[in-house]
Amino acid sequence: MVTDRLGRVFARPLEALVRGFSRFSPDVLTITGLALNGVACAFFAIAGGKDYRSPQLLQVGGLVALLASVFDMLDGRVARLRGRDTKYGAFLDSTMDRYSDMVLYMGLLILYARVDKTPHMVLVWVAAFSSFMTSYARARAESLIPRCDVGFLERPERIVLIILGALTNRMVAVLWVIAVLSNVTAIQRVVYTYVELKRGWTRRDP
Repeated sequence: MVTDRLGRVFARPLEALVRGFSRFSPDVLTITGLALNGVACAFFAIAGGKDYRSPQLLQVGGLVALLASVFDMLDGRVARLRGRDTKYGAFLDSTMDRYSDMVLYMGLLILYARVDKTPHMVLVWVAAFSSFMTSYARARAESLIPRCDVGFLERPERIVLIILGALTNRMVAVLWVIAVLSNVTAIQRVVYTYVELKRGWTRRDP
């Protein structure tokens, strides 16, 4: 995946950040990431001024979302460095990620509502819904099979796309990509889970 390659490129600077933030609780970093996404949401929303003439505010929102994503990457790594990677911490991180996603989409929904672009509002809803279903499909599948991380578009890729869409003022195109590929990813996971469960049934069949 693209984000895996980017992670390898920025591995050294990221590790330096991890050491720098190791004095903070991983849960605090998780909540900070959510709060920053709330700020990004506000910038997205107010970018929808009259006739939509405030792309700079959308770009500021993208920069804030980028900063939030840094905290999102730090919390788990800091937890492992401090030996505090607990099941509850993983649960909290995953739950706050869902909130962060929906907060960003809410900002975009308000943006397009303010400029009276109903088709764009529907597009935001489809992108948000399909993003949620991608995560839900994996969580539900992994209650039945060991792993289900297949698919084109996972959360890191979606966040990178939203940030790029904000920084380049090409959010509509990005939302189309998310809406289509997230649904494709959810379907991939449904099919993968079906195949894996059938294989399990075959192994149990005498």
